[in-house]
Amino acid sequence: MAAPKKGRRPAGAQGRPGRTLVLFLIAMVALAGGMFASGHNTPRLGIDLAGGTSITLKAKAEPGQEKAINKANMDTAVSIMNRRVNGLGVSEAEVQTQGSSNIIVNIPKGTNSEQARQQVGTTAKLYFRPVLTEAAGTAQKQPAPSTSPSPSGSKSPDKNGDKKPSSTPKATPDAKPTPQGRAVTDALKADAKPSPKATPTTPATPPGSATPPPSASDQAAAAKIQKQFEALDCSTKESRSKAAFGTKATDMVVACSQTGDAKYILGPAEVDGTDVKKAKAVIDQQRGMWIVQMDFTGKGSKKFQTITGKLSKQQSPQNQFAIALDGQVVSAPSVSTTLSGSAEISGSFTQRSATDLANVLSYGALPLSFVEQSVTTVTAALGADQLHAGLIAGAIGLALVIIYLVIYYRGLALVAIMSLAVSAILTYVLMSLLGPAIGFALNLPAVCGAIVAIGITADSFIVYFERIRDEIREGRTLRPAVERAWPRARRTIMVSDFVSFLAAAVLFIVTVGKVQGFAFTLGLTTLLDIVVVFLFTKPVMTLLARKKFFASGHPWSGLDPKRLGAKPPLRRARRTSSAPTDPKEA
Repeated sequence: MAAPKKGRRPAGAQGRPGRTLVLFLIAMVALAGGMFASGHNTPRLGIDLAGGTSITLKAKAEPGQEKAINKANMDTAVSIMNRRVNGLGVSEAEVQTQGSSNIIVNIPKGTNSEQARQQVGTTAKLYFRPVLTEAAGTAQKQPAPSTSPSPSGSKSPDKNGDKKPSSTPKATPDAKPTPQGRAVTDALKADAKPSPKATPTTPATPPGSATPPPSASDQAAAAKIQKQFEALDCSTKESRSKAAFGTKATDMVVACSQTGDAKYILGPAEVDGTDVKKAKAVIDQQRGMWIVQMDFTGKGSKKFQTITGKLSKQQSPQNQFAIALDGQVVSAPSVSTTLSGSAEISGSFTQRSATDLANVLSYGALPLSFVEQSVTTVTAALGADQLHAGLIAGAIGLALVIIYLVIYYRGLALVAIMSLAVSAILTYVLMSLLGPAIGFALNLPAVCGAIVAIGITADSFIVYFERIRDEIREGRTLRPAVERAWPRARRTIMVSDFVSFLAAAVLFIVTVGKVQGFAFTLGLTTLLDIVVVFLFTKPVMTLLARKKFFASGHPWSGLDPKRLGAKPPLRRARRTSSAPTDPKEA
């Protein structure tokens, strides 16, 4: 005997639409609450709507490397700048080349925009250099140097060719007394790597052997570095930035600390930024200060182990290695033992400065140096006018859609309007939350994408409503018509939204700049359309089908059988034959 079909639901039936609707509304309220709790109550605006800063950077080649300014290096610089800005959460920034040597950077006003401006042109050339000499870097006049003969007893020539003793600054509270002439000339000789063809000016000295007297060229180079060191004033930002510019990794250099309170003579670089695998900013819980932790590559780890092994055997300050970023010494820690694998940079870091440094180290050094040619503030006046016009156009389009729905669908228009309102609220909340989360910024193309989404969302309602009407035309009552229409409408809606989302995804991948804002918004609203139709429109329609106004086919319900072409007698005949209600007839 066949099982009774009394408990069987029609195809596509939804058992508890009220529960689904309540859970959806709770989730919606939670998202809105999260938006208000985060303090980001409005979407972040792009540069065309909020204004911002436009920076023109000009590539500057180091002496003898003029050919380095080429298309490949410029494209690499653009890519690195983009990653740096995105790493700070500043989206909608535009980085593009202009001509053969200029890069234009447009940064929207908002969170981290000033920080991005400071980082975007930072070359981020990182070197680990041994410290040869350290002294106070203030602008005050240095004390008269005391003279001491060089280790060999020879004298260094001055610029006029006369002989004079090499000099050493007197010890001060901020300066460490070191045999500078000896350190500099020894560093010049140590720069030459042992080879079968050692030249007289760069002798390969075996470890433990007596140090040969410095050559005339070594003494001249040492005197030049010493003179630069004594004349260096680190009290101004300009002097600090220019101190080591134009020098190569293999050169001995003079450099300032980032704060300007110390200056150094540094030996050739032993490790550089390309040997850093990754970097991150963390807080040292024991010392209560921000530091930057670095992990080296396999090759870099070996280099770091070699240099720290050498420095650990030296006396202060020559047991220090300076971490120099773009020619300025970030920190100069001393080494007491051999290290390898990883290192940390410590100093007077704030969370922001530590994050900045880790960011530029992680995303790599720019292949070229850049100088700011111009910095222009972009106003939002033009964008505001265009936004105003776009919102008016959107409001007119929405009003026309609502008028059409009311005229054609009558009572069903209420469902469509509520669904559009829910979709609009979700879109606004998610755009506000995505700003601080992933750096999404609303620009004019994104507004256009949101306006286009009105038609996509309305199309989904129309598909469902027409399927319901088709079922009613076939003679079914509203409640089974709503459930039987859903599976067919669902397939059509899914296919339509999939095509729209696929188009948005392809557009997002193959385009750059503001067009990506249009693609992102279109894809987001397409996904929201599926969520709203499945979790709001369908449950609401199921509940309304139980109301007399809609179930009876009221002329203003939009589901009047006479208007739809169905014959009421046919529907009564089916109902009577399938389920008699009068006990006497049964």
